[in-house]
Amino acid sequence: MSVAPERVVVRAPNWVGDVVLSLAALRDLRRNFPQARLEVLARGRVAGLYRALPELDGVLESRGLRADVATWRERADLAVLLPNSIGSALAPWLARVRERWGYATDGRGLLLTRRARVPPAVRGQSQVFYYRAMLAGVGLRVTAAPDAHLDCPEDWRARAAALLGPSEAGFIGLNPGAFYGGAKRWLPERYAEAGQQLQRATGTTLVLLGAASERSLAEAVAARLTGPVRVLTGQTSLEELLGVLAQLRLLLTNDSGPMHLAAALGTPLVAIFGPTDWRETAPWGGRSRLVREAVECAPCGLRECPIDHRCMTRVSAARVAAEALDLLGRCA
Repeated sequence: MSVAPERVVVRAPNWVGDVVLSLAALRDLRRNFPQARLEVLARGRVAGLYRALPELDGVLESRGLRADVATWRERADLAVLLPNSIGSALAPWLARVRERWGYATDGRGLLLTRRARVPPAVRGQSQVFYYRAMLAGVGLRVTAAPDAHLDCPEDWRARAAALLGPSEAGFIGLNPGAFYGGAKRWLPERYAEAGQQLQRATGTTLVLLGAASERSLAEAVAARLTGPVRVLTGQTSLEELLGVLAQLRLLLTNDSGPMHLAAALGTPLVAIFGPTDWRETAPWGGRSRLVREAVECAPCGLRECPIDHRCMTRVSAARVAAEALDLLGRCA
């Protein structure tokens, strides 16, 4: 664009994991427009997370098409659209935002002023590269080394500490749920078995995490444990969840939003993958282990397994616990 934008608004992804994987692109945007006011427009379930980012000047909450059109009209000279949907491009188009940039996916090319094509090279790579390739595709500079880290604000950490309470040996988190569907969930009895092995080896307190809808799943895991355990499933805000994850010695998790948050914080984690594509959605960072079974039907991307869930049932608790203990030793 011939005139540098003064007000850049980024339409955020809709899911926690996608938000984390897009952080490097957000930081690249700040480097490209150091003098502009940079804000994000995000759905309520992820908006709070952006308040941990010093690179941003503001966080706006998406409240539906009519309200978003008004927000775009008032706040933006440049709209950068990270989601792929036509819906995310419609509101800034209706608002007549001067510049609207994004991938030309979902038939929305006519709604954009700069259109990027999805390069074949990013297929089968982390989504960190997918978001950055869009910026490069519309003519922006991206750094050689992606930065997708998160720092937990001290007040969030303090609120989490109050929920956790004391533990001399610290905490290990268990996240047995996954929002997308049952196929992504490792068996709850295996979580309990692996957690018990870790607890015996470390003396830590186990912490069950997840959404309110996963409370019964967490309680089923907790009922099988004999050592000290905190069930915080459904009891934390997004900010408090980040604070808890920042204080764990290790997180044992499925492919999920908490997995990506822990990776961004630098918390050691072991992630069990089944039907999702580990190449694109693996945790980003060097303090993680990915455990998966190489079965012929994975990754299938299905919400529920139509056969015997072999990608998950063939992963043993002993194997996961061994990976976790080795990682703990290396990160000590």
